[in-house]
Amino acid sequence: MRPMNRLMMAAAAAAMMSASLLAAPALAADDSSAAGRGQSGQARQDQRGNGVNGSRGRLSFAVIGDVPYGDAEIQAFPSYIQDLNSHKELSFVGHVGDIKNGSSQCTDQYFEAIRKNFDAFDLPLVYTPGDNEWTDCHRPNNGAYNPLERLAKVRDTFFPRPGTTLGQPMKVTSQARQGYPENVAFQKRGIAFTTVNIPGSDNSMLPWSGLGKTAPTAEQASEVRGRTAADIRELKDTFRKAREDGSRAVVVMTQADMFDPTVTNPSQADFGAYKPLVRTLIEESNAFGGPVYLINGDSHVYNQDHPLAAGSSWLSFYGQAAAATNLTRVTVDGSSNARDWLKVTSNPAGTPDVLSFERIAYTHPAS
Repeated sequence: MRPMNRLMMAAAAAAMMSASLLAAPALAADDSSAAGRGQSGQARQDQRGNGVNGSRGRLSFAVIGDVPYGDAEIQAFPSYIQDLNSHKELSFVGHVGDIKNGSSQCTDQYFEAIRKNFDAFDLPLVYTPGDNEWTDCHRPNNGAYNPLERLAKVRDTFFPRPGTTLGQPMKVTSQARQGYPENVAFQKRGIAFTTVNIPGSDNSMLPWSGLGKTAPTAEQASEVRGRTAADIRELKDTFRKAREDGSRAVVVMTQADMFDPTVTNPSQADFGAYKPLVRTLIEESNAFGGPVYLINGDSHVYNQDHPLAAGSSWLSFYGQAAAATNLTRVTVDGSSNARDWLKVTSNPAGTPDVLSFERIAYTHPAS
């Protein structure tokens, strides 16, 4: 999320409210690997549109983010998962970060409760951390944690098997050997996917004011440099492989909204640390040439636009001379707007838009 006054609008989430979490499902493999897959696993994969008989060659997946926020959504979250599990055409779910609101405790117990929720997914879950679960945990009402310690805990809790998703396991390539197991890539139906850890709060460069800091610390700046460099490598590797494979499109999933449409006068203090990532997206999108989709959370209101098209004010803000007219950005609903999930479906070959988007209401939304 963005500044403090936006983060404080949600009530504190109680970790113990997740006592109704569902049990973890059995294992299954993804469509790129048959390792460990039995006959029932194959049947599930075909149902999910991953096998030769699934969805007549079309790909469908779901994206959620900035959920659950607050007590009501914590209680409703298992029913959201049931809703998604009921859609047999889905190949996987992406969660673009923020598994709690910005004014609640970043406890081990809460992380474990959400992990149990994630284990209830009956399809692969691709998750990238948001700022609320580590970057902003220095705040007193979050527990006054060291954010880097919380990031380590997030990795330990949600990425225990690098290269394998949560929910129904799917094989992905990851940067685990470089220390970034959350940065992953995979291919589905001729579309290249990558998920990179780009959080809000200026890519984690906002000072840890809850710990008495008024400027980024040396360890904080070092983490941002290292992770940003890893993010750029991940983006370049994904686009390179997409070009080599002749992929129809590239999908990048992140948490941060680097082009928040509600911010009319962005400041370098809030957005400046994203500049090298924006530059990489422009360069790689242009080198690829085909459709590029950037899907993010963070600003909570569904939006589809072209923030790097010619004439965009964001180009001048980030100091970029070149545009990327082939990049479409989509923001998912979240926080108090988390009344629906985003269904993404591939269109037939020859269609100008490779992907189409549809918001589907939850059966029992919390708000």
